[in-house]
This record gives sequence, C-alpha cells and structure tokens, in this order.
Amino acid sequence: MDSINFFKGYGKVNNPAGNQQPASNRRRRILLAASLAVFLTIVLGAMIGALIYESATEPPESEEEQLPASDSGESLKTVCAVTQYLDSCINSISALNDPPKSDPVHFFNLSLQVSQRELASLASLPKTLISKSNDRRAESALKDCVNLFDDSLSQLNRSAELMKVAVVGPAEKLLTEMRISDMQTWISAAMTDQDTCLDGLDEMGSTVVDELRTRVHKSSEYMSNSLAILNNLKSLVDKFGLKMP
Repeated sequence: MDSINFFKGYGKVNNPAGNQQPASNRRRRILLAASLAVFLTIVLGAMIGALIYESATEPPESEEEQLPASDSGESLKTVCAVTQYLDSCINSISALNDPPKSDPVHFFNLSLQVSQRELASLASLPKTLISKSNDRRAESALKDCVNLFDDSLSQLNRSAELMKVAVVGPAEKLLTEMRISDMQTWISAAMTDQDTCLDGLDEMGSTVVDELRTRVHKSSEYMSNSLAILNNLKSLVDKFGLKMP
C-alpha cells in the first residue's frame, strides 16, 4: 500500500515543469511584444520627423508661385516677360514715371497708355509726308494711311476708356471675360490697320515707306506688348496672388 502511495506522489513531486512552462511562454511573448512596440515606435517617429522636416524646408506651392507685391521693378519685369519685346515693354512703361504699384492690371493700363501716345504721334506723320511728296500714287496710299491710323487710334481709345471705367468703378464687374475679349479684338484691329497701311505703300512702290515703316514698327511693338499682357492677365494676377478683377 505504501508503494502505491509512493508512486502516486512521485508524479506530482517530480513534474515541476508542468506548472512552470506556461509562465515562461508568457514572459517570452511579453518580451517579443515589447520589442515589437519599441521597433514600431522608432519607425513611426522617424516617419513623422521626416514629414516635419519636409514641410519646414519646402514652402507651400502657393508661396512659390506668388510674387512679393512690394518690389514694383521686379513686378514690372515679371509682367513684361510675357511679351515678345521685353526691353521695349520695361523701358516704355518705366518712362511714364508712374507711382509704383505691383498690379498686372495697372501695368496693362500703363502699357495701353504708351501705345496710345505713340500711335497719336504717328497718326500725323502721313499728312506730313503727303505735303512733302510729289508722287501721286504715294499720296493716295498715304491718304489711306491717314484713315487707317485714325481708325487704329479709335480702337485703342475704346480700350483705354474701358480701363478708365474699370479703375474707377467696381473692376470685378467691369473686367469680365467678354470685355477682355473686346479689348483683344480692338488692339488686334489697331495693329492690322498699321500693317494695311504699310502693305498699301509697298504695292505703290513708294519711297517714303521706309521712313514710315520705322515708326510703325515701334508703335506695333508697344501694341504687341499691350496685347500680350492682356492675353496673360489672368495668369499674371494669379501669380501675384491677387484676385482677378
């Protein structure tokens, strides 16, 4: 009987591992979970740090595209950069000595004034050449130029009048896409009138065409500048971070 009790108790005394094994497994799982948590924390921290550094070193896209409104000279260069005749645009507008104002709409208005003044000065030249000419064919072509230049100036004046109203009145209502389209049509027509004048003198084989061509070329440059600024007005306004009128 004693031997039977001995064997029954033997299994309980000599099998301690059966009670200790689950505790050991739990410790290993805890250590593994803790190590994984630390690893994930390090990776997450590195990713957050990289995002913070990137956002701190790279300005927002809107800041890169917008230009400071304080430097009128640089603003004028930016506006004139859309034209075919950069130097002509900058020099002619700067010569007006207008108070600095970094606004593409304002620069377009000044460019239009330059075009008006040059064309007004040019409009009287055909009459002067007529008085000096003994060539009847040339006189006929020059008379056509007088009418063409008058019409050209009238087209520019229509644009200028619209801009005067826009500057004084609520520009956001006046400078609509339709009105901008009207000015594009008028300025283009003014340039066409000048080309038609030169074509007529060429057909007549007139000797005064070269003298007139030099002045027309300068006037056409100014109108080309105005038209280019007008064509790019919306993108320029956006680039300056302003609201389109």
